[in-house]
Amino acid sequence: MKLPEGFLWGGATADFQCEGGVNEGGRGMSTHDFETDGSVEHPRCTTYRLPDGTTGEAPSSFLNPSDIPDGATPYIRDDRYYPSHKAVDFYHHYKEDIALMAEMGCNVYRFSIGWSRIFPTGDEDTPNEAGLKFYDDVLTELEKYHMEPLITIQHDEMPVYLAEHYDGWSSRHVVDCYVKYARVLFERFGRRCKYWLTFNEINAVRGFVACGTHKCDNQTHYNAAHNMFIASALVVKMGHEMMPGSQFGAMYASSELYPATCKPEDVFRRLQARRETLYFIDIMARGYYPSYSADLLGRRGVTLTAVQDGDEKILREGTLDYVSFSYYRSNIISTETKNFNVLGGDLNPYLPKSDWGWPIDPIGLRFLLNEYYDRYQKPLFIVENGLGAIDKVEPDGSINDDYRIDYLRSHLQEMMKAVCVDGVECLGYTMWGPMDLVSLSTGEMKKRYGWIYVDMDDKGNGTLKRSRKKSFWWMKDVIATNGGSLWEE
Repeated sequence: MKLPEGFLWGGATADFQCEGGVNEGGRGMSTHDFETDGSVEHPRCTTYRLPDGTTGEAPSSFLNPSDIPDGATPYIRDDRYYPSHKAVDFYHHYKEDIALMAEMGCNVYRFSIGWSRIFPTGDEDTPNEAGLKFYDDVLTELEKYHMEPLITIQHDEMPVYLAEHYDGWSSRHVVDCYVKYARVLFERFGRRCKYWLTFNEINAVRGFVACGTHKCDNQTHYNAAHNMFIASALVVKMGHEMMPGSQFGAMYASSELYPATCKPEDVFRRLQARRETLYFIDIMARGYYPSYSADLLGRRGVTLTAVQDGDEKILREGTLDYVSFSYYRSNIISTETKNFNVLGGDLNPYLPKSDWGWPIDPIGLRFLLNEYYDRYQKPLFIVENGLGAIDKVEPDGSINDDYRIDYLRSHLQEMMKAVCVDGVECLGYTMWGPMDLVSLSTGEMKKRYGWIYVDMDDKGNGTLKRSRKKSFWWMKDVIATNGGSLWEE
C-alpha cells in the first residue's frame, strides 16, 4: 500500500484567509474585505464614502450599479474587525510558512493569487507590478525547496469594483477582465507553474461575487455560472497555447450524499440532488451541457439568457485536464429534506461529528474518488480536506491534536484504497490548510485546521508565532513513506 512515485503532498490556502497585507503593495479592495468576523454571506457593500467625504448607508436605488455616484467607494467601518485585512499575515511570513511545509516534506503548495493585488479594480489596462513581484517571490521560495505551485486563479473573490459596477459574474465584461488577468499570470508565471485551477468551488457561486449588488436568485446564479464556465474554457485554451504541458482543473465543492432509505423515491431524489451539484463540473470536464440540464433548470425556473453564439464551441475547446475537489463531509437526503444545497442535506445518524457539527465520513471519500473517476475518466486531485477543531496549547507549548491525526489517518487510508485497490488515478492531496487561517464559513480563528499553529485569536490579537502541532510530525512520516506509515502503525 504505497502511492505512485511523484504523488503530490501538500497544503492549500486562499489569499483572503491567510495573506493579509490588505493596504500594502498597491492591492485594491476585494469582495471579501467587507466581511466582518462571524459573517457567513457576502455582504452588499451598501455603506459608502461619498465624494464629499461623508459616509452613510446607500439608498435602495444603489441596487442598480449605474446609480452609484462617481467617486463613491465602499466604506470600511472603524468599529468592526475585518479578518481578511490581516488574516495570518502570510504576506510577511511566507518564507517561514513555506520553510515549515518543506520541513514536513511537502512537494506542492496550493495557493490563490489575489485578483485585486494584480488589478486593483479589475478594469485597469496594465497590472500592478508590486503585486506580481510578491507572487514572484513566493514562487522563488517554493523553488528553493523544490515544491510545485498549484495556483488558484480566482478563489471566491474579485476586485470589489467589478462586483459593484458590473454585477460580478452576471456581466460578460467580467469574463474579459478575467481573461486579461489570467493572461498576465501566464505571461509572468507560466514557466514556473504547471498546475492551475481556474476557480474554487465552482458549484458554490457565492452571492456578491456572482451577482454584485443584485439579489442572487436562481436566474442570476445560473447565468453567472454560465459566464464562469465560458471564462474558464477561454483561459484553459489560452493556457494550453501559451504554456505547453500545463494542466488545468477547477475546484468542485463535494460531499457524498446517500439516500436516507432504500425507498425508491428517496433513491431518485438522491439522483436529482447529485445532478444539481455535478452539473457544474460535468459542463467543465465534458465541454457541454448535460442532457438533464433542461429538467434541472426548469425545476428552478431558470432561462439561460447569458448564452451567446459561439459558446458551445468555447466550452468544447476548453475542457479541464483533471478534476479537483474538496471533501469534508457527507449527508443524507430524502423526499422530506427541506434544506438542500451544495454541501447540504440531512445529518447521517451513523456518523460522528466535528466540533462544528460536520459529519465525519472517511469512506465517503473513497466513494467519491471512484464515482468521479468512473464518471470523467480524468485524473483527480484532492485539493481540500481537513478537520476544523479547537486546539489547546499545553503549558509546555505543545498541541496534542490526536483527533486531527485520527481524522487524517482514516481519510488518507480510504484515499489510498481508492488508488491502490480500486485503480483510481489521483495526482495528489493538499490539506486545508497547512497553517491555521481564518475560517471562511464563520470568520473565526478558533476553528483551526493546520498542522502548524498560529498564535492569533478571533479578533486578530496574538504574536502570529508559528509552532508545530503533534500532527505536523505525524504527517511528516506519512509524506516521507508516501503513505506507507499509515499501514505500519
